[in-house]
Amino acid sequence: MTHLSFPAARAAAAAVAAFALATTVASAQDVSVTLNGTPVALNPAPQERAGRVFVPLRGVFERLGASVVYTDGTINAQGNNHSVSLHIGSTQATVDGQPQTLDVAPFIIGASTYVPLRFVSQALGANVNYDASNKIVALSENAGPPPQHDGQQHGPPPQPPMEQQPPQRSPLTLRDVRPGADASVDSRRPTIEANFNGPVDPNTVHVSLDGLNITDQTSRSPQGIVYSPPSDLLSQRHDVRVTGRDANGLPFERSWSFVSGTGDVRNSISDVHPDDGATVARQFVVRGHTMPNARVVVQVGTVNAPPSSRDVLGQIFGSGGANSNVRSEVIADGNGNFAAPVTIEAHDGQQLTLVVDSTDARSQSSAPRVVRNLIVQ
Repeated sequence: MTHLSFPAARAAAAAVAAFALATTVASAQDVSVTLNGTPVALNPAPQERAGRVFVPLRGVFERLGASVVYTDGTINAQGNNHSVSLHIGSTQATVDGQPQTLDVAPFIIGASTYVPLRFVSQALGANVNYDASNKIVALSENAGPPPQHDGQQHGPPPQPPMEQQPPQRSPLTLRDVRPGADASVDSRRPTIEANFNGPVDPNTVHVSLDGLNITDQTSRSPQGIVYSPPSDLLSQRHDVRVTGRDANGLPFERSWSFVSGTGDVRNSISDVHPDDGATVARQFVVRGHTMPNARVVVQVGTVNAPPSSRDVLGQIFGSGGANSNVRSEVIADGNGNFAAPVTIEAHDGQQLTLVVDSTDARSQSSAPRVVRNLIVQ
């Protein structure tokens, strides 16, 4: 057995197979890949054929911690407590000892074997999301290996001591979730948000969408979360999961699901005042322009160090006892103009971060959020 490579004797046959695919693959636009939110460079790059994405098996599997071995037309991969076996030109595969059928057989281009993207998820337990408009494949690994079973009964599990109590969980719940639980919305980029029914520690809040960690792109405060997708979501059902600890340090985990559509409404926010870097009093008004009748969420918080760019996607508000934060929700008028009054506890010279999000009233489409750095005076 040798690592995934092809002897010279097979080079000519591989070249013929590659030529047959060249007219449909070589001209395809490359697809970029992220793993747990971090861009990864694959060589060769993924390919798109007939609207479907194919990835180089070895590059992706090894990124997910699996070793890949090729011998006599058979590919074997092991890692993350999974084993995979498949054959060039065959739709029959074996995953963890169980037969599976691929809808498209693995094919070879040059010295690389390509498999359908979704097979990666089925084979190694990874979560996969594909942003077709921006051609981004987002991979994320599930937390922890699956439980192992040897098929034998080893008696009842050990019982905890009588005085041991189950870990206490927070009674905290989510309210005003958007999109609503099990709702269907027209937008490809709906605003995703939720309010907590009690205060939480925003430093502990983690948010995932379809298993992908979007925490750093989400504004988090003791009152709730707001996420404006930077790219289109697939038109399918999506799962949102929020975890963290409440003000008493008790852990919570809450989730809901919704379905996004194909609507292409492009929401926007413009003419926001105060300007970036402006000085403000402890009471001021945030003004701007967005879509008529849109719902606008304005968040302002004191920070120890403001973001270096107004393009920052996520912010933490109220992270620490010395910090203050406020949240205001207003509806834009029929012309799209909005004004949100803000009153915040801060001292002269205190730095503030202002974040503005907008949601179209009809499609639920989010706008690229606006971030401003302010100074109290």
